[in-house]
Amino acid sequence: MNLAAEQESILQIHWDEFTFGAIAFILFALVVYRMWPRLTSALDERANQIEGGIERARKAEAEAEEVRQQYREKLDEAHREYARELEQAKEQRASIIAEAREEAQTEAQRVLDAAHAQIEADRQHAFAQLRNEIGTLSTDLAERIVGEQLGDSAAQNRVIDRFLDELEQSENASQAEAR
Repeated sequence: MNLAAEQESILQIHWDEFTFGAIAFILFALVVYRMWPRLTSALDERANQIEGGIERARKAEAEAEEVRQQYREKLDEAHREYARELEQAKEQRASIIAEAREEAQTEAQRVLDAAHAQIEADRQHAFAQLRNEIGTLSTDLAERIVGEQLGDSAAQNRVIDRFLDELEQSENASQAEAR
C-alpha cells in the first residue's frame, strides 16, 4: 500500500505552491499584457529605424555612385580636354615651325637674291671698268701701231667695241672647247 499512498501524494495538489504559482502567473500575465504593446511598439520602432537606416544607406550609396559617376565623367572630360589642348599645341607648334621655316627660306632667298644682285652689279661695274681700261689700253696700242692719233671718240668706241666683240667670241669658243 505504500505504492498507492505515494501515488496519491504525487497527484495531490499542494495549495501553497499552487497559490504562489497562480499569483506569479497572473502577475507575469499582467506585466506581459501591460508591457506587450510597449514592447511591440519598441520592436516595431526599432525595425522601422533599421529599415530606414538601410533605406538611407541605399540612398546614400546611390548618391555616392551618382557622384562617383559624375566625377568619372568630369575626369574623362578633363582627359579629353587635355588631349584636345595637347593636340592644338602640337598643331600650333607644327604651324609655328612651318612658318619659321618659310620665313627662313624667304629670308635666305632674299639674301641670296640680294647677293646675286650685288654680284651682278659688281660684275657689271668691274666689266665697265675693265672695258674702259681695255679701251684706253687698246687705243694707246692702236695709236702706237698705226701711228695716228685716235682722238675721235666715235672711232675709239668702234675700235673698242670691235676688240671686245672679238675677245668675247674667242672666250666663248674657248669655253665651248672646254666643255
